[in-house]
Amino acid sequence: MKRPYLVGLTGSIGMGKSETAKMFRRLNIPVYDADAAVHRLYEVGGAAVPHIAEAFPGTVTDGKVDRAELGRRLTEKPDDFQRLEQIVHPLVAHEQRRFLEEAMKDGAELVVLDIPLLFESGGHARMDAVVVVSAPHHIQRERVLARPGMTPDKLDHILARQMPDAEKRAKAHFVVETDKGLDHAFEQVKAVVAALHERRAKGQSAQDA
Repeated sequence: MKRPYLVGLTGSIGMGKSETAKMFRRLNIPVYDADAAVHRLYEVGGAAVPHIAEAFPGTVTDGKVDRAELGRRLTEKPDDFQRLEQIVHPLVAHEQRRFLEEAMKDGAELVVLDIPLLFESGGHARMDAVVVVSAPHHIQRERVLARPGMTPDKLDHILARQMPDAEKRAKAHFVVETDKGLDHAFEQVKAVVAALHERRAKGQSAQDA
């Protein structure tokens, strides 16, 4: 059984990645959402809950991870991010394998893996192609600072852990720009999907650039 063509979808915070992922779904392409997987792992009954409760006492309430409290702890002690990643990454990888197994059974030709820190985690090395979602810096900040509870300091802390947008664009096989409206972005996604099918037919992978 041939595995699907793996397309990594990534982009820094506030670039419009979630909306772009929806556009791939509109084109009937299965999308794995790493953020959604983490949310499930943090909810009541989630596999990450007991491990986080042990590693970060006081961050689990009513059987689920208090994301705000955990975020506050990590802001105070950024070195603990690595400890959290050691808990969460293997569990997310397991979820991803299950997704790929289902997609393979369904005969999917392309799948999109929506992974926020794709480059930062080295996950791009496993992809056949990478799509980066991007917007100008001032629009990114405007979008993110409009979110409840977000502050300039918190945003700067998040961005410090992410590869700069210019570097991501340079490493990408395709870039979707999200500052010109949803219709414009959707036209770009349709063009990307057509190009991905062409790459797949030719047997091109990320190593072929």
